[in-house]
Amino acid sequence: MFCRRPRLGEGKRRLARALGAAPALAIAQALLECALEDACAWPGALVIAPENPAEARWAQGLLERAATVQPQPRGNLGERLNAVDAAVRAAGHERVLFIGSDAPSLTLSDLLAAQTALDASDVVLAPARDGGVTLMGSGLPWPDLAPLPWSEPTLGEALEQCCRSHARSVTRLAGSYDIDQASDLPAARRALAADDRPARRRLHELLVKNA
Repeated sequence: MFCRRPRLGEGKRRLARALGAAPALAIAQALLECALEDACAWPGALVIAPENPAEARWAQGLLERAATVQPQPRGNLGERLNAVDAAVRAAGHERVLFIGSDAPSLTLSDLLAAQTALDASDVVLAPARDGGVTLMGSGLPWPDLAPLPWSEPTLGEALEQCCRSHARSVTRLAGSYDIDQASDLPAARRALAADDRPARRRLHELLVKNA
């Protein structure tokens, strides 16, 4: 689980420009709680990857369940994914799923489906409606991800093509949404209205308040 410690004025800048710094911070914290809700439910080994080594102690205190903390190094997202992936595999893990903290659409069923997909494919991707991905997993070390168009709407397609060009078979799961900017909020409010998971209920209430 890649995550960033929510701080006022840091992260979710596109949301902050539309809603203000304080509401954006509250939404970032609520999104992190949704990701942690998923992490608690995940039955396998768990690695939390905070944005830098200075946040390692903070990351260690996020959950009561056992988790390894593997801080992200510097670099673009592709470089950081490659580095964390290499460290996790060096620790003995062969099939690795990556999630972030901005996709409350994910469910435990999605994570388990991704795990199962790796029985038959080298790579599994869950597309996001904005062109990115909400989940990515691989049974092999990732190819060099640094050159990919991170944070661009072409990222998902470029990631799939990168994998296929390195002779990786790819399974795509059903697409969904993530939350990066104000235009994502209406779809999130609608999708979360019937979600009874506690962290999702809190996020939904917050999104309704900021409608």
